[in-house]
Amino acid sequence: MADLSLPRSTFVSTSYSRQRGNRPIAVAICLLTASALCPFATNPLYAQEPSGLAAVAALEQAMVSAIETAQRSVVSIARVSLRGDEAGRDRHADVFQPFNQPVISPPHDPTDPDFVPNEFATGVVVDRTGLILTNYHVVDPDSAHYVTTVDRKVFQTKIKAADPRSDLAILQIVDATGTEFVPIKFGDAKRLKKGQIVISLGNPYAIARDGQVSASWGIVSNMARKAVPRTSYIEEEPTLHQYGTLIQTDAKLNLGTSGGALVNLKGEMVGLTTALAATSGYEQAAGYAIPVDATFLRIIETLKTGRDVTYGFLGVAPMNLAAHEVLKGKQGMRVERVNDGTPAKRAGLRRDDVITHVNGEPIFDADGLRLEVGKLPAASVATLTVERGGQTFVEQVTLAKYRVRGKAIATVREPDWRGLRVDFPSAVLIPQVLDETYDSAVAVSEVTEDSPAYKAGLRVGMLITYVGNTPVDKPVDFRREVAGQPGDVALKIMIAPGEYHVIVVKP
Repeated sequence: MADLSLPRSTFVSTSYSRQRGNRPIAVAICLLTASALCPFATNPLYAQEPSGLAAVAALEQAMVSAIETAQRSVVSIARVSLRGDEAGRDRHADVFQPFNQPVISPPHDPTDPDFVPNEFATGVVVDRTGLILTNYHVVDPDSAHYVTTVDRKVFQTKIKAADPRSDLAILQIVDATGTEFVPIKFGDAKRLKKGQIVISLGNPYAIARDGQVSASWGIVSNMARKAVPRTSYIEEEPTLHQYGTLIQTDAKLNLGTSGGALVNLKGEMVGLTTALAATSGYEQAAGYAIPVDATFLRIIETLKTGRDVTYGFLGVAPMNLAAHEVLKGKQGMRVERVNDGTPAKRAGLRRDDVITHVNGEPIFDADGLRLEVGKLPAASVATLTVERGGQTFVEQVTLAKYRVRGKAIATVREPDWRGLRVDFPSAVLIPQVLDETYDSAVAVSEVTEDSPAYKAGLRVGMLITYVGNTPVDKPVDFRREVAGQPGDVALKIMIAPGEYHVIVVKP
């Protein structure tokens, strides 16, 4: 494994092994483990004849140590509906009681050690104060969430932030007085290779309701996989993972392991386990994990603050290259359409341009462009490598904001201004109504009824182009210009291309 490699001198060489007649499999297993866990690689007592049993024992010890290191940071999650629907509460009761004894329902109190949840999952500690990372699809605003730690303590939590586009969410312990949690140590999924050994820690079928998470192991089967296509999932709540982000593993991931940790042999988390690769009528042979990479870390750092996560928006309709172009070695994706009033239009991109790289990352198809642009935050600069008419050039584009479908949850928000909040037009308006003025305005995203902004006539969807005499084209510009203004503030509103009027908002 790349992240366990040590100097060549610390290992038994393969050539020496062949001379001495050692088992190649034993040497291969030894090479998977650090010298500290493979004593016959450095200890003279083992230098001549490392046995197969010793090699397997070293690998076994590496896995045991990795689990012991990581399991302190993995918790089980029980979700309890607050809707008052207790149907199915007793479905886990034992129906095979001897001598026709009455069935005893399990306790309903989630803090009771014998409580059996109907809805369960896994989480990972990411902060000493008691912040728990899990999947977005695990949490529910209409439910209470309880976590049980490895030392059997039960805590109630609240949702601090949840993001449907990344399928990530943060739970916060309500009362963590006197408890210091152990955050997981992150590895780097970009260093993973097919064939590396990984361990999954989770809560399959709520078996870890006492906090003792279960482990399974396997290898990394593949990287950058696309989530299983489910029509409703794609249409209602598309995630970045539909475009090819996921680690595929054959480690067993059963129901309840969503939100668990996928760790390497050093006990570092390299992925957050998520959906099973299950299609009706077929075996569930593959599991997925969201990789721990720069995008993942950006998202969870934002969620830990309780804020919304933003994603970049370019404004082109991408299409794959023709098959004959790919066969000739051409790489990239073709621009089918450039939408009016978008960063792509402002940057001068044209129909039939071929985008080959985003920030140096190669693009091979339309999904690749969606993924690389989507990884970036709104208002960031993307460097595009573009081919046009046989010429190659580089274009820098300031991205707008992608309109996330699905309900995001944020507990910390920018304060409103006189009952008004604004956002990028691309996050508020549907693309069909955007026009050339889009990139020089902010859109009204919220107006509190009976507030000064509402009484002045401002409504959701209106485009603000000026605060006083200062143009604004990003939300941060608007907030900067209105901050600290004590009196009347004039806002220039675009009502149609080339048509404007002024609205005065009183204190």
